[in-house]
Amino acid sequence: MSHTLQSGAISSALYRAVWRWHFFAGLLILPFVVLIAVTGAIYLFKDEINDGLHRNLRIVAPQSVAQLAPSELVAKALEAHPGTLKGYAPPAAADRSAEVKIVGADGLKDTLYVNPYNGQVLGGLWDGGFAGSPSMYVVRKLHSLQYVGWVAERFIEGVAGWMVLMTASGVYLWWPRGQAGGIVTVRGEPGKRVFWRDLHAVTGVFVSAFIVFLAMTGLPWSGYWGKHFYSFSYAIGMGMPDGYWDSYPVSTIPLKDTVDRAPWIIENQPTPLSKTATGVPAKLDDVVKTVDSLGVAPGYAISVPTKPDGVFTASVYPDDIRQERVVHLDQYSGKVLFDMGLNDLGVFGRMAEWGVSIHMGQAFGLANQLVLLAALIAMVLMAGSGVVMWWKRRPAGTLSAPRLPANAQIPKTLLGMAVVAGLFFPMVGISMLAFAAFELLSHGVRATRTA
Repeated sequence: MSHTLQSGAISSALYRAVWRWHFFAGLLILPFVVLIAVTGAIYLFKDEINDGLHRNLRIVAPQSVAQLAPSELVAKALEAHPGTLKGYAPPAAADRSAEVKIVGADGLKDTLYVNPYNGQVLGGLWDGGFAGSPSMYVVRKLHSLQYVGWVAERFIEGVAGWMVLMTASGVYLWWPRGQAGGIVTVRGEPGKRVFWRDLHAVTGVFVSAFIVFLAMTGLPWSGYWGKHFYSFSYAIGMGMPDGYWDSYPVSTIPLKDTVDRAPWIIENQPTPLSKTATGVPAKLDDVVKTVDSLGVAPGYAISVPTKPDGVFTASVYPDDIRQERVVHLDQYSGKVLFDMGLNDLGVFGRMAEWGVSIHMGQAFGLANQLVLLAALIAMVLMAGSGVVMWWKRRPAGTLSAPRLPANAQIPKTLLGMAVVAGLFFPMVGISMLAFAAFELLSHGVRATRTA
């Protein structure tokens, strides 16, 4: 009987400790979870939003006449906006404009939109890269907190890890312990605290798998976690196969600085160089013909070399991730130096590309977008219901955190959780160790006072 009471006391104490940890972690990351969810929901529909905001630039009336040559379209764009040609994207469809990327005298990179049938320059925008427009560029940077530098990059990595652990602890707190309701249904009337509790818990359980998926598929781009996963993938031979650049010299410029969107597993690999640094550069028209003959999916863009030893680089990141492609061509001969598709990546590389494609709502069309939108709305609902639930239970003027259990074993449990979490999420482990130290200190102070 005493053993049963002791087990029950430990179980109850552990429950309260996890609840306390869940509470403080929730307060810490809640603003960032809302920011990530809202910006993520917007970015899911970046193509539709870009088409709506800039329809006059991106959409043209299809015509039966042949489209003008790429060189003619580029000449029209440079005439309207003098500068250095940096890139060219052929029309992705019959109703799409061509895009010409130019660095002007001010040093800024702009995208000029040109009607492919008559060469009319429809207008231009500051180049937003893969985001497709300045507004979506801002949304993307807010989503990753890149506006605040490397500190934010580490912090967002910690938030992603905390989201995973918050989900696990939430499921633990939700787990049925004899109650009749609040499992898959919401009890009480709107406005009551039990209603908000059940809404928070039940919603969390239904979207828990999506939260973990979104957090994990966003981590490859993080600073510490992504870098080490990248190295690990190569070390065990599941990144990109070795030997792709062995036959050619390479630059010091990473691929991610050459194209708008590079496959994650090779984005930090150096861009190849042309075999020579002299001669007459290949014509853009011929480069486009070569890329088309390779069967590269429509929607690709070509990065134009600006240095004597640079290369032409064609890349595409379509909705169908199986058609992802990166092709490097010699600047002078126009011959293909490197041609890589999804199947050329290692297992972890392919997994990452599929994960990110689904994460961005691309892989399965509108259904992909709507399912993730529902999950992101649920995340905002959980954040809101958590705040309301806390507000309703807190006495005026207090934080009203769950009280620290008296059982001395609980801080040790938290310390163990911090160590395990730190092995996989270092940023989370560091913050959990700090929290565990605080709990140990609090426990010691309280024990001294009651001795």
